[in-house]
Amino acid sequence: MVPSPYGLIVEPNAEKKETSCEEPQTHSFILKIWLEETEEESGAAMWRGRITHVPSGERRYVKELTEIELFLLPYLESMKVRLGTRWKIWKWLFRPSS
Repeated sequence: MVPSPYGLIVEPNAEKKETSCEEPQTHSFILKIWLEETEEESGAAMWRGRITHVPSGERRYVKELTEIELFLLPYLESMKVRLGTRWKIWKWLFRPSS
């Protein structure tokens, strides 16, 4: 296990043999960030962004950095990254409403 300062713990996949020539499970993302001038406040600007998961093409437009983190969480979990308490709370707080 390798702890990180961000509350994530990476556990090696015991099922995968080191002798395999396969590339480890990876995910690629494209993050684009820009400034938009707001109509309400002339001269003021807010940042906007878009994150895209390259293999699937899944895309999300964002207004806050936490939205980027939330987009990444399912991919981290699929890679067996164990979430720390901070991330579990974020995931619970921003879960989709039913």
